[in-house]
Amino acid sequence: MSLSSDLRVLGIATATARGDLAAIYSWRTWLGGWLLRVLAQVTFFALIGELLGSRETARYLAVGNAVAIVVVEAMMVIASTTWERNAGTLPLLVAAPGPLPLVFVGRSVQWLADGTACACIAFLAVGALFGVPLASARTVLVVPLIVLIGAATYAFGLLAAALVLKAVALRNVVSNTGYLALVAITGVQVPVSFWPGWVQGVAQVLPVTHGLAAVRGVVAAAPLQEVARNAALELAVGVGWMTVALLSFRQLAESGRRDGSIKFS
Repeated sequence: MSLSSDLRVLGIATATARGDLAAIYSWRTWLGGWLLRVLAQVTFFALIGELLGSRETARYLAVGNAVAIVVVEAMMVIASTTWERNAGTLPLLVAAPGPLPLVFVGRSVQWLADGTACACIAFLAVGALFGVPLASARTVLVVPLIVLIGAATYAFGLLAAALVLKAVALRNVVSNTGYLALVAITGVQVPVSFWPGWVQGVAQVLPVTHGLAAVRGVVAAAPLQEVARNAALELAVGVGWMTVALLSFRQLAESGRRDGSIKFS
């Protein structure tokens, strides 16, 4: 298919994502319900630092858990991808001539957009509450870094979603286990160096690790070269996971067409 056709498929899938988000939230429920819940969650973890008597720990937790919001939401791609199978539309998507991977790349992008907005608001609001230095002009770099972290996590979630499409009953288990593992070992709650060497090695190839290090570098006024290096590593990790995810969706479509394993169910 041509590039214009691929972009059209991606655009239609993205429109579906916008429709889903509009059906889930109104502005009132988003502001008074979801966003309020997000801010309370980040504040809760930051207060643990205060209870430990360390303002530095409180700031560390505030930054990490604010960024983690986009991680939690991006991993919801696993659940929303399986909606197509539950609705009985997956066989139609597989039978269609359009590229199935692009359909699912755009299908759940609402979580990435929503997660980015919530994470940025939480970073500014809760960060200010706990004394995270936000006055520097470099603070604006946090926004594209959060987008990058969300996109890399979304790619990781897409791969999990492609695998879960063959066992949809596991979608919530995989989603929850996935984001909890990311939050645990990528530097959100404790430094990556806290973990044994082999866990640190795993963290290097997971999304969030390098992107969050870049965010913390911005906050700590680290050299821009260091921030850029961590951002480049996060991009490389995200591209790697996205490549594997696209290949997995392609394999799913090809095997489904070949053996009829994808049913209306």
